[in-house]
Amino acid sequence: MADTYEYKKLKDIPPVVFNTLASALKSVINSLTQRWTIVLVPHSEKKVYNVHINIFSILCFVFSFIGLIGVLLWYASFSRVDDRHFSERDSKLSDTQASLDQLRDEVSLFLKEAKEFETALSSTFAIVGPNVHSRENTPISGDFSSFFDVREVPENQLPEVNEMRRLGDFLQRSIESIQEIGTILDSQSALLTEIPSIWPIIKGAAAHISFSFGQQIHPFTGLYYIHKGIDLSTYRQGDPIVATADGQVVTVDFDAGGFGHNVIIKHKYGFYTRYAHMLSMTVKVGDRVQQGQTIGYIGNTGLSTGPHLHYEVHIGSDVVDPIKYLSIKTNLTRR
Repeated sequence: MADTYEYKKLKDIPPVVFNTLASALKSVINSLTQRWTIVLVPHSEKKVYNVHINIFSILCFVFSFIGLIGVLLWYASFSRVDDRHFSERDSKLSDTQASLDQLRDEVSLFLKEAKEFETALSSTFAIVGPNVHSRENTPISGDFSSFFDVREVPENQLPEVNEMRRLGDFLQRSIESIQEIGTILDSQSALLTEIPSIWPIIKGAAAHISFSFGQQIHPFTGLYYIHKGIDLSTYRQGDPIVATADGQVVTVDFDAGGFGHNVIIKHKYGFYTRYAHMLSMTVKVGDRVQQGQTIGYIGNTGLSTGPHLHYEVHIGSDVVDPIKYLSIKTNLTRR
């Protein structure tokens, strides 16, 4: 029904309208196809050139030219985008190169310091005992080429990467030796707690030796005698006295005409220590004490000229100068 309706509407249009439209279309086509002749006459007596064109050809040329210009503009816009993109990439690449140069400088410094570390570590191994392959005789010809053994570096690999791997290999090989050093130091630390190697008066008490070990003049008789220990004084009573090594208390006594209040501690390896002229004691016979534990306080009991601690070290039945053992840690530190 709709098609019939449309057909009727077209049928109702007067013929004159169709004729007018047809005439106009024909005129346009004729105008576009109408040929024009352009005559090219040279100044010389040469052949005259005739160029035949029409409006349609001109329009096609114009539209083609406009299209070509559009394509060129479109390409130029994308080219500018690409140039900007490449410029940003160049900037990032420059920043990356600067960072890489800085990294290589830092790695170079690190490897130089690592070489010093390797030498120091090898020296430590030589003193303590663990065996490790030494490369101290390797000649140095540059920052990286001779840090360890010289090897061929792949063409696509940075020399620094290869040197870092070699450093990692050296540290890996050193782990066992370092662990052995730790074991030795642990054993040494345990040994130092089992022998009388610390001062019997705490460090902050500002103690000084008022009477040394060996031949001295007796303060009461005025005669020469062998002083079997050292006297330590802080010029006051009541400062703490500590055990100089781990051990067990075997004597807690009072001797009015001699040592006054005194304590004897038995240690490993045949050591005994005596602490005399004490004000009071904090331990009893049979107690186990640890190095640095308070066992009493400085006093002036027994045959004494003032507040002080008389301290002795025995090995079996022999009496030795306590200073030799009080200096053990200091000597180990100096090494």
